[in-house]
Amino acid sequence: MRATRWLPFEWVVAIRFLQEGKIQTGFIAVGIAIGVAVIVFMSALLAGLQSNFVNRVLTGQAHIQLLNQKETVRPLRDGLAGEGQELAQIQVPLQRLKGIDQWQSWATQLGQIPQVSVLSPAVTGAALVTRGSATRSVSVVGVQPELYFKIIALPDKMVQGQALINSESILIGTELASDLGLGVGDKLRLSSGTGRVQTLTVSGIFDLGNKAANTRNTFVALRTAQTLFDLVGGASVLDLTVRDVYTAETVAQQIHQLTGLQADSWIKTNEQFFTAVKAQTTANTAIRFFVALSVGFGIASVLVVSVVQRSREIGILRAMGVTRGQVLRVFLIQGGLLGLGGAALGSGIGALALFLWQRFMRNADGTVMFPLVFDSGLLLQTLLLATLTGLLSAFAPALRAARLDPVVAIRG
Repeated sequence: MRATRWLPFEWVVAIRFLQEGKIQTGFIAVGIAIGVAVIVFMSALLAGLQSNFVNRVLTGQAHIQLLNQKETVRPLRDGLAGEGQELAQIQVPLQRLKGIDQWQSWATQLGQIPQVSVLSPAVTGAALVTRGSATRSVSVVGVQPELYFKIIALPDKMVQGQALINSESILIGTELASDLGLGVGDKLRLSSGTGRVQTLTVSGIFDLGNKAANTRNTFVALRTAQTLFDLVGGASVLDLTVRDVYTAETVAQQIHQLTGLQADSWIKTNEQFFTAVKAQTTANTAIRFFVALSVGFGIASVLVVSVVQRSREIGILRAMGVTRGQVLRVFLIQGGLLGLGGAALGSGIGALALFLWQRFMRNADGTVMFPLVFDSGLLLQTLLLATLTGLLSAFAPALRAARLDPVVAIRG
């Protein structure tokens, strides 16, 4: 009583009603807590899983790649005998490696776009790696390491040597190193389709987490690739990162309209994966909705029973001069308190479940399966959602209680 002495009348009555129905209050609070714990746990779990998948996809590629538009087909017209008719034939042109015209000016202009975080020029092409009598076809990527490493964190993926890229060095993947028996300090020959040959020293061996990428991808200095593919001073690709990875396709479309270059975002090139990510988000939203719906019906059912059980008390209060608005607020406060209290308990349960998941769910090598981010904003949203759900669920029972006729209610 002392704790409620200075509370408004509606709060005192609401708290007393909840205390008198301890069993009902306890059951509905536990039910709300379980529902909120499911929301907190599943939301954090799916968010961590989604973030882990996105990071794995972007571990070896830029958010956006800018390339020259592909050459289109050309009609060839051959004259036919009779009446001067012509026959249109379609010849598919060869897609030759070309540099992006005036790439330096485009890089300066694109770097001023607020959404763009990092821009790195590169030269990419196919070449043959030769060591002794063994050869392999590889993809050569010529980069400026000080920029490219901000897009692809190659130094973090090195398993041998170091991420040193200069005019005499090359970085190769673990699978290619195994196939050719290469180690740090060994030399190999790169031969391009232009007839250029470079002899380079392996300065480091990386692991991108993908067998195909570790077999095929190699990294050299930008000038080395420019010489190898006869693109002196040029760049065949501009790699970009954006501040929000999920806006990559929108930014790519803007850049395409601005420059006319082919802009491929990671969302476009991994369309099936992004569809799966969206499906996960939809599933998470559906889980929240149905859990909130079940919580709402639970609160409403308990308060309906409370109105029936306390109809005599409500009639007495009304006969003593308590207004309908005050009775309405009594039951709304009960719904809000049930939602808030259950949400607070459920958030604690959800946080404990997340801690236990992170503690005991491990990979075979003992490492964390994937990191979970405990977002305080999620807790605040859940508390607010549960409280609003309690208020909305309590509205119909509260309205019914407020409309009770005092005489009929007292007579029972």
